[in-house]
Amino acid sequence: MYFGLSEDQIFFQENVSKFLEDQANLDVIRAITEGDAGETQKEINSGLVNLGLSALLIPEEFGGLGLDLLFATAVSQSLGGGIAPISYTGSFVMAPLAISHGGSKKQKEEYLTKMSENSIRFGVGFSEYIGARDGSAIEIKNNKISGRALFVLDAKDASHLMFADSTGVIGIVASDSPGVEIIQLTAVDKTRSYSEVKLDNVDVDVLELTISSNNAINKSIDGGRIILAADSIGASQRLIDKAVEYSKERKQFGRVIGSFQAVKHMCAEMTSDLEPCYAMVWHAAHCFDNSPGEARLMACHAKSHVSDISKVIAKKATEVHGGMGFTDLMGVHYWFKRIGVNRQALGAPEVVREEAAKLQNF
Repeated sequence: MYFGLSEDQIFFQENVSKFLEDQANLDVIRAITEGDAGETQKEINSGLVNLGLSALLIPEEFGGLGLDLLFATAVSQSLGGGIAPISYTGSFVMAPLAISHGGSKKQKEEYLTKMSENSIRFGVGFSEYIGARDGSAIEIKNNKISGRALFVLDAKDASHLMFADSTGVIGIVASDSPGVEIIQLTAVDKTRSYSEVKLDNVDVDVLELTISSNNAINKSIDGGRIILAADSIGASQRLIDKAVEYSKERKQFGRVIGSFQAVKHMCAEMTSDLEPCYAMVWHAAHCFDNSPGEARLMACHAKSHVSDISKVIAKKATEVHGGMGFTDLMGVHYWFKRIGVNRQALGAPEVVREEAAKLQNF
């Protein structure tokens, strides 16, 4: 039995990769991270939205494409490989999942319809629920929200912000509401945005079904973790490709370094380590929509395992490049940093493995 991506998923994936190759090459990414890109980043985002990224997980009744998480996962691999400088995990995956599973009919009609039209965009801050830190508590009470959220995904240029308290209740606020302060964090990975948000007695629209159930926030976090794992797989594969290409060109002692056994072994080890990760992440994405009993556990396994494997690949790929791997000229560090941030976002491996252990009553 073949288990892999469908022709439609591969076709969509290839379209995204081709778009990024044409519109977001290494020079463009470098300009964006240095703050010299002007409107280029917005144009890239608009182009990807035109391909349908913002509507992937939104049901057809609200104007979306009504596709499953496996489709979004396939796209995420391409975004990681192309180090796409766009908001995806929070805006296009976690937010629609949270609203679809936790919103009332009225809330779905209001938010999902506008999201499918790309007239609103979300930043997502669930750090209080995943792993609260001192001085960063979020309190939702009497249709008001106060507190401080760290590591909010995709808050830059977002029209709305989504937060959760420690019990899993999710609330939505307009980013321009009085009492909202958004502070852009200086992230290692400058291709995406991470923010700190302070809230002072702000009006909040609480997703109705989240008051009595944690299903919505768990589905949103599980989906986000699988998407981040897929992004790291895409970035890891690109690093392997770059390492192999470099090893065929770089010469030492009159021979290309790819002919040296040590370099061959490093490239082979990276490939053999990454290959099983594809099936693992695809299976996790399949379980998300088709096997509720396995979904959370597989999301935890995929996120934690890929985080560790991609970290090792990032290190080895840099080593294959030698001293050049540490320079801006080769651009290896963009994928390296993306993998590093993905590893920590929505729970570091040790945090996610602890969740997996609790799910299995260890």
